[in-house]
Amino acid sequence: MALVTLDELREAQRRIAGVAVRTPLLPCPWADRPEGVLRSSSNKGGGGRGAGRSLHLKPENLQPTGAFKLRGAYNRLAALTPEERARGVVAQSSGNHAQAVAYAARELGIKAVIVMPDTSPAVKVENTRSYGAEVILVDMTQRDDLPAELVERHGYVWVPPYDDPYIIAGQGTTGLEISDDAAALDLDLQTVLVPVSGGGLISGVATALKLTMPGVRVIGVEPALAGDAAESFRAGERRAWAHADTYRTIADGLRTTSLGELPWEHVQAYVDDIITVSEEEIAESVAVLARRGRLVAEPSGAVATAAYLFHAEELPGSRFAAIVSGGNLEPSLLARLLAQ
Repeated sequence: MALVTLDELREAQRRIAGVAVRTPLLPCPWADRPEGVLRSSSNKGGGGRGAGRSLHLKPENLQPTGAFKLRGAYNRLAALTPEERARGVVAQSSGNHAQAVAYAARELGIKAVIVMPDTSPAVKVENTRSYGAEVILVDMTQRDDLPAELVERHGYVWVPPYDDPYIIAGQGTTGLEISDDAAALDLDLQTVLVPVSGGGLISGVATALKLTMPGVRVIGVEPALAGDAAESFRAGERRAWAHADTYRTIADGLRTTSLGELPWEHVQAYVDDIITVSEEEIAESVAVLARRGRLVAEPSGAVATAAYLFHAEELPGSRFAAIVSGGNLEPSLLARLLAQ
């Protein structure tokens, strides 16, 4: 499979300009040391932190739909032909891709049908409907099969969540911005931490960074309870987990059972490592981001920060950036995590 090129990344950047927000790199001096930040000083990374270590956050939760997914969805829909736009689109998602496709379709005047698991957070379902999309709720085992049936029945254009070059290029604009901002800030960025699910985000970001900042390391982060990508990376072959396994994690946006085929090619070419974080580490990182970073992050969006806070011994370098990939979570869950 052909990997996404720098020209395609730049074209995506031009295509989404004025629609997706150009999020900043935020310095996080509160993250340099654990004292007063984490509830427990016995975390695995506690002994590895020290002077000279720093973190910047890329807050994609500030996008109009609350997550990075708008970049890829708009890039894909904006590239459709007039005939394809007239047919309408269908997508499947637990929430963030759903909202992104619905929002992009509304902006471009395209009909959108979204297939969502009936376990999706209510806030994500409500937001998707608010953008004018038709939402079909199904059992989690049907989510990835129904879109093909709807394509066959109605002629819709399928907009995959990650296994598509336009999607990967759109998500990769996140990496282009990190590269440009690091240069503007004279930041000697050494390692970038990226959440991993189906692989669209890390594929695009890793491609962008490796083609513009060859020395930077790109490390994927996913929940240990949905660790299919980490297992695949170690084994050197793409492996899948059962729905029943990946759906155990609180990080609902990272419950995909395997990396996509095209993302897997990018991961093999450009990603330096993939590590996992625990449910407790994810939960505490959501609270830390809210209390100290003043950022609302859903559990899926907090995993990269969790890696920095809790897994210092697994992370090379001293200058880090971590992507906060989304902030769509139920208010009741945020309240519970802050109160713990």
